[in-house]
Amino acid sequence: MFEYFYNEILRRTIISFGTLFNNISIKHQDSSDNVVSVVKVPLAYGPTQKFLARINQSPDLNKPFAVTLPRMSFEFIGLTYDPSRKVTTTSTFTVKDPNDGTESKKSYMPVPYNMQFELSIMSKLNDDALQIVEQILPYFQPAYNLTVELVEAIQEKRDIPIVLENITMQDDYEGDFSQRRVLLYTLRFTAKTYLFGPTSSATKDIIKKATVSYLTGTDITNTTREVSYSSEPRAIKSYTGDPVTTLAKDISKTTTIFEVADASGLTAKTYIDLNGEELFIKSISGNKLTVVRGADNTTITDHLNGEPIYTITAADDALIPEGDDFGFSGSL
Repeated sequence: MFEYFYNEILRRTIISFGTLFNNISIKHQDSSDNVVSVVKVPLAYGPTQKFLARINQSPDLNKPFAVTLPRMSFEFIGLTYDPSRKVTTTSTFTVKDPNDGTESKKSYMPVPYNMQFELSIMSKLNDDALQIVEQILPYFQPAYNLTVELVEAIQEKRDIPIVLENITMQDDYEGDFSQRRVLLYTLRFTAKTYLFGPTSSATKDIIKKATVSYLTGTDITNTTREVSYSSEPRAIKSYTGDPVTTLAKDISKTTTIFEVADASGLTAKTYIDLNGEELFIKSISGNKLTVVRGADNTTITDHLNGEPIYTITAADDALIPEGDDFGFSGSL
């Protein structure tokens, strides 16, 4: 049932969330409203308790300095399924391969999950904390859409709403004058992301062979096999190779015997591809072919002198893409 895959969706969402707050700064002014300093607020990933413990610890030889305030930290704290955004889980979609542009990558529809985050703002001065908070809140009303490339293999980008759930503030100043004061603002967010399963080649799930057995008798413990039929997909056009020859003259829709430039590379009882029309070669006489036109319901059209003719071989059968019409070879 399970196979290894890792799309790094949770990791990408965490990193993208952090980048929202990595360019916040504060300004300090003197009594004449002149800017005396501009400080970029550092941002780190980690639990708030670790930073608070570092702020309050006593410096020693192993810990030469305390944490500088203000600073911010964020943490991924929870993951819940979101049934309100559920879609049919068995549905799939096919996208273009980012390497060559062909539609050959397939994935099941993503599963909606909500990721919970906490952003902590730690400051010694109340004005510093208010500057930081005011630079954040106007963008969340209450959501801010963040575009994230969730699956690199198919270049799947989604808008992830980041919803601001609530804000709390506390003043951790306790004790005597030797203790450092910490103003702590905690902002809780929910990121509405999607989790994708493994992606696969669209040709992976093509049925390569099917077998049907017909049984007779009403006693299921003593049935006998009446007939068995097996079938496998067969290409109706050429996907590989170079043309083996060309038409020697124009042919109309009703022509079943015509001449080619060189029939040495063709074989009777095989199929050929002539500009999208599949033909079955009944016999070959010199450079003249006797054919069945429009095999496997392909469209019969007029063809011009010099049009290339391709053979359809077992190599083409292996390259049938999902969604293509194809013929069947069968046997009893």
